[in-house]
Amino acid sequence: MTWSDTSHNTPHTCRPEPLQGGALWRRTLRIPMRDGVHLAADLYSASPEPEATVLPVLLERTPYGRRVQRGSDQDRSDAPVPQPQDIARHFTGARYHVVRQDCRGRGDSEGTFVKYLGEGPDGADTIAWLRKQPWCDGRVVMTGVSYSAHVQAAAAAEGATGLAAMFQDSGGFSCAYDAGMRMGGAFELKQVTWALRHALQSPEVAADSLLAEELLRVDVTGWFGAMPWRPGCTPLRHLSAYEDFVLEQWRQDTFGDYYRNPAIYGRGFYERFPDAPSLHMGSWYDPYVRSTIENFTALRELKSAPSYLVMGPWTHGHRCETYAGDVDFGPRATLDGNLAPSYLEFRRRWFDRALGREDGEGPESGELPAVQYFLMGGGDGRRDAAGRMRHGGLWRTDTQWPPASTAPVALYLTTDGALTAAPPTAAVASVTYDFDPHRPVPTMGGQVTSGEPVMTGGAYDQNAPDARVYGAREPYLPLDSRPDVISLSTPPLERDVVLAGPVSARLYISTTAPDTDFTIKMIDVHPPNADYPHGFAMNLTDGIVRCRFHRSFERPELLIPGEVYEIEVTAPDTANRFAAGHRIRLDVSSSNFPRFDVNTNTGEPEAAARRTAIAVNTVHMDAEHPSHLRVWLEGGADALA
Repeated sequence: MTWSDTSHNTPHTCRPEPLQGGALWRRTLRIPMRDGVHLAADLYSASPEPEATVLPVLLERTPYGRRVQRGSDQDRSDAPVPQPQDIARHFTGARYHVVRQDCRGRGDSEGTFVKYLGEGPDGADTIAWLRKQPWCDGRVVMTGVSYSAHVQAAAAAEGATGLAAMFQDSGGFSCAYDAGMRMGGAFELKQVTWALRHALQSPEVAADSLLAEELLRVDVTGWFGAMPWRPGCTPLRHLSAYEDFVLEQWRQDTFGDYYRNPAIYGRGFYERFPDAPSLHMGSWYDPYVRSTIENFTALRELKSAPSYLVMGPWTHGHRCETYAGDVDFGPRATLDGNLAPSYLEFRRRWFDRALGREDGEGPESGELPAVQYFLMGGGDGRRDAAGRMRHGGLWRTDTQWPPASTAPVALYLTTDGALTAAPPTAAVASVTYDFDPHRPVPTMGGQVTSGEPVMTGGAYDQNAPDARVYGAREPYLPLDSRPDVISLSTPPLERDVVLAGPVSARLYISTTAPDTDFTIKMIDVHPPNADYPHGFAMNLTDGIVRCRFHRSFERPELLIPGEVYEIEVTAPDTANRFAAGHRIRLDVSSSNFPRFDVNTNTGEPEAAARRTAIAVNTVHMDAEHPSHLRVWLEGGADALA
């Protein structure tokens, strides 16, 4: 890419290029940032002279290449992935100008890429520049999936004037410390696998074939077995910019100034967000469930402009697939064909409404529900032709989240493995196990993205780990057979029970170590059938907490061995119908690897620790220490009566 052609329009643009037989025109922009760096972008318009039609601008900022095909923009799982110009033409045909921009240090943009942290100022500067162009009517709307959703929240947190609407799909940090970079104080190792994958598309690698070959030869699974890492001894050791930001993320284990950066801490800057319509889309097997729901809830309460929530049953960005992992949710699960004819049409209709451009004709002119969510469950539990379990489900609407029909219910843990609505009465009751950091509980699905080749998101049978599961060992016994997993469940349900909302566990714990972790996983246990003689234990959501943060994520405090502590383990929200005959199950343990880094049980920060120790961990379940699961059920406590 060269910038020598500056004869047309402004010093920051190149000559227009006809696409699709002249139905679409593209010109390259060179957009200046406040520090003198220029970011590359493409302007798509319906004519070679965009100034002739002053329109709103649809902006998408991406680190993945502004001209690269992205499967997350696909309308159907069996359809060809559209080119960026195909997507642009859909919106230029609806009277928008479209701008797609390479983030700093990615694609053809100048500067050094540092994941997340600089996206706020760059986004705000881009919006300000676009609003000054003669072809922009002063309104910029933003769209995009994953990282392209994160950059929207980052720009909004800068108080970007002229940001007229946001469509945040599968991203946008409310607080990266709570979800996306860490959870409960533990580091999310998808940050490592993401960096390894996308380092291959960096300008540094594009300019160095030997570096490209080195990264292609990285044994990811081998390196994950050699943690912790140190500078110069990581799989990214030959690409210092990427190694530096990954190790810095890992080292930043307390909630401090690093995490208060507006780009990753919307919660601290919601008052700066423009009072503009926003739509927040996510999915139950996506890492950003908590951020998506918090952004929707907070902006709905704080702003006069409407906020909307859409939650599907998918993995990250896969809104056009009916399945997640080894579970299929049926033909009603997709966005396209159910909520709208296509994802592109869904977005176009929403932006038209947000800008007051709806013509009032056709079925799309009706008011959009504040909340649309997919309630998983209700299927027959048999195996489909693709080998997936049919769990089923349907779309619901509501005016709020959690749904108005739900209320919180406590289910208490007992030493005989039961979950019960009756509080404990015993004077002393507890379960103890050994947690060995060298034998962590393997990750089996869940809210994971960008984790390949060591982990994959979605729903899987926790009874049947196999060779696909990193860390699983022959003879591949059910996860609840492990001595370091406490598994508790209700009796078979007498009637359907609908859960929709937050999930957490209040645990009373003690340990022999100065620090350790506790994890939870909620599961829908299908009864046995001819296809699954052992039943099917389908994971719904899971969480973790690092105990040195039992009082505060800002000021860690080591534990006193043997003392009892009260901790709260929060998992992302979910929505599921537990059919009659099923069981609600909770698994408690102390690791979930490689989704999260493993606590060494020594009290040393995990990014720098050189040794480990076995922790003897206890969960107390007596009258004074009533450990319990807290869920939101339709009908409240009456649902289990």
